Amino acid sequence: MNNNNNQRIFKTAVASVYPHYIAKAEKKGRTKEEVDEIICWLTGYSNQALQKLLVNKTDFETFFANAPQINPNVSKITGVICGYRVEDIEDKLMQQIRYLDKLIDELAKGKAMEKILRK
Repeated sequence: MNNNNNQRIFKTAVASVYPHYIAKAEKKGRTKEEVDEIICWLTGYSNQALQKLLVNKTDFETFFANAPQINPNVSKITGVICGYRVEDIEDKLMQQIRYLDKLIDELAKGKAMEKILRK
């Protein structure tokens, strides 16, 4: 993965990508609430904290660095996203961003929330 691209993504505000997550989910009949649930599950943020981070235009780097608790089940998230196997991504931050992409992708593909949240 190109390092300049990584830096650009890391400094991108989560709020600028968030509407795309919502749109992708809603296009497939899923909801904003489900997207929020996935983000909170992955990061340990409360819904209230998530909304505040979006309003403050927190970047991905800060968003993941300050996450209360990355879910211990993230190792169960596997597969390909953007041409990369998520379990093989070496950069920890990029891997966390791709985990989120992968979960939103699964939501849009109609997977049950229980499966998405690795229960």
